[in-house]
Amino acid sequence: MTLRLLVLLCLLGFFVQGQPNVAEPSVARPGVARPKYWVLLLDKDPKSLPALSPVAIAQRKTQNLLLDDTDQPVSASYLNQLKREGIQPICQSRWLNAVSARLTPQQYAQVVKMPFVKAVQAIDPAIVITSINLPANPQLAPVMSQIEAPDFARAGLTGRFVNIGVIDAGFFGADSANALKHVFARQGVKLVRDYVNEKKTHNDLLHTLETNADFHGTEVLAAIAGNDPVENIQFGLATDATFYLARTDQGNREYRGEEDNWVAAMEWMDSLGVRLINTSLGYAKGMSNPKDNYEPGQMDGHTSLISKAAQIAADKKGILIIVSAGNEGEDRSWRIISTPADAQGVLAIGATNARLWNRIGYSSIGPESLAYLKPNVSCFSLYGTSLSAPVITGFAACIMQANPKLTNKEVMAIIEKSAHLYPYGNNYIGYGVPQASRAIALLHNQELPTGARLVKATGKTMTLPVTTNELVVSVFHKKDATHVLQQEAAKITNGKLILHRSTDEKQTTIDLKKEVIEVIWE
Repeated sequence: MTLRLLVLLCLLGFFVQGQPNVAEPSVARPGVARPKYWVLLLDKDPKSLPALSPVAIAQRKTQNLLLDDTDQPVSASYLNQLKREGIQPICQSRWLNAVSARLTPQQYAQVVKMPFVKAVQAIDPAIVITSINLPANPQLAPVMSQIEAPDFARAGLTGRFVNIGVIDAGFFGADSANALKHVFARQGVKLVRDYVNEKKTHNDLLHTLETNADFHGTEVLAAIAGNDPVENIQFGLATDATFYLARTDQGNREYRGEEDNWVAAMEWMDSLGVRLINTSLGYAKGMSNPKDNYEPGQMDGHTSLISKAAQIAADKKGILIIVSAGNEGEDRSWRIISTPADAQGVLAIGATNARLWNRIGYSSIGPESLAYLKPNVSCFSLYGTSLSAPVITGFAACIMQANPKLTNKEVMAIIEKSAHLYPYGNNYIGYGVPQASRAIALLHNQELPTGARLVKATGKTMTLPVTTNELVVSVFHKKDATHVLQQEAAKITNGKLILHRSTDEKQTTIDLKKEVIEVIWE
């Protein structure tokens, strides 16, 4: 069977804050499901207990994270009042203090008038997936060399004792895939939950193929922990980690997907004490109702509710969320990252080319309007940021194994500082490709080898002596410290690089892999 790997997942949704009537009720047509909405509630029962396991509560205490109202469940009284009016909540979010529900126009008009309802916001469920055909054994070994996987192996870092959550579109055949048999043989997958079809059992989810989207989570899991002894290929770093899997999106070429499922899965994993989550899903545009499309300017880290939820997870729950940046880099009408990669607290992962570690064409770009850098880091993936993100998830698991006391933000900082362009990041590939040797040095509080230097230049051209074995290197021409005008593959001639300053260029980053040179034009 030919595997079809999903490399683009775009959610359609538009949210406006603070206005209770932002969503216009859709007219239900015969044979068509009623539209789904978020119903945002005013407050909670202050006497309710946290909806967390003892393990999760203990982990919060070790990280000095306080329990607050986002840990309390949605008010049972409000739920009962909704149910009495014939409204059946689907998902409940304690973080957002909201429930999702399908509403008729009459029910919508009724709900917005309820005194305990703060706002009602539409969840347009139309999602478009772009897929491509892959060979049965995608060659991901090059990325393992790029991030220096052998260094982690020599240090005995394989993600052991680290719990990883994977939120994705499906995990068909995961337990029978050669690259993942070792995970299931040691019972490394602890819990599986299907938010698309809650009647499905663990075995149903792994063994029932509804669409080719159901391969996506399997490929992501392999990129985190895969090791195929038959082909002798290592696909991921966290070969000894423990996993919790959640299916939140159902897919084919055009299908209905649910962002409330994503939030519910996040909160479920939080309640179990999971502190590292990979989600190779991105939400941007393509609404069935064009009025509900996101606009590029709304990729600001706080407009979408899923970005709000992701930021809550990062700031209040101590969770490191690793998200694919998106595959819209060649879409001239969009180009930038999707949500929740736009949230400041998540680690957004772009994709590079294999030989030159610059941005591969499809990889989404960080919006210039953000006050922080996106994507955060990148690594090689021929088949989409859906597979670069899980590689870095495995990287994070190795760091967390080495020092379990690190907070999510400390792990994130180590990953960024271990990247080969640090500290001269840009909105094409972030700080570049994380290096295991640098991460291990940072874990041991060792000084990193001097690999970054600053050079000042004047005029329109500059001849720069460089020391490198590379014949061609990446050059990023930038309008300021982080925003790229264009990237270039430049030739080294007789140990020298000739730079040609472009219009509006203020800074230039020269990527020699083992060294980064930042040129400031005066």
